[in-house]
Amino acid sequence: MVSALILSVTFLIINILLFASTFYQVLILSDLEADYVNMYEAASQINRWILPEFVLQGVLTLLLLVTGHWIMFLISVPLTCYHVMLYIKKRHLIDVTEIFRVIGAEKKYRLVKLGLLSILFLCVIFRLVFSIFESFVDEDDSF
Repeated sequence: MVSALILSVTFLIINILLFASTFYQVLILSDLEADYVNMYEAASQINRWILPEFVLQGVLTLLLLVTGHWIMFLISVPLTCYHVMLYIKKRHLIDVTEIFRVIGAEKKYRLVKLGLLSILFLCVIFRLVFSIFESFVDEDDSF
């Protein structure tokens, strides 16, 4: 059961990284909207984190599929499919010249992503607590 605990901690770390990256992007977009940062800096700061975020989301979804965590996989797969669609259509990066035109849609997209990641975070926390409980129960049974 130690492997389930390690896997749950891995899911938690990846989920926290995804949540932090998305939250950072929302903050940058809000700063841009309030005119605290210029559009070139905002686009470069957001675009720097998009591909690592896509890779982490894909790794998380693949790990959930391989390990058989079906509910968390079903929560994660729509976002991963949307990321793949954005990447294939080459719309994954924010364009500096169109950033003010699409700022509302980009913020909504990232807020919805934060909502999905929050739901996934709750599932991961539940699974982590369950794994910790199972590891303690198994240790008590061995004596």
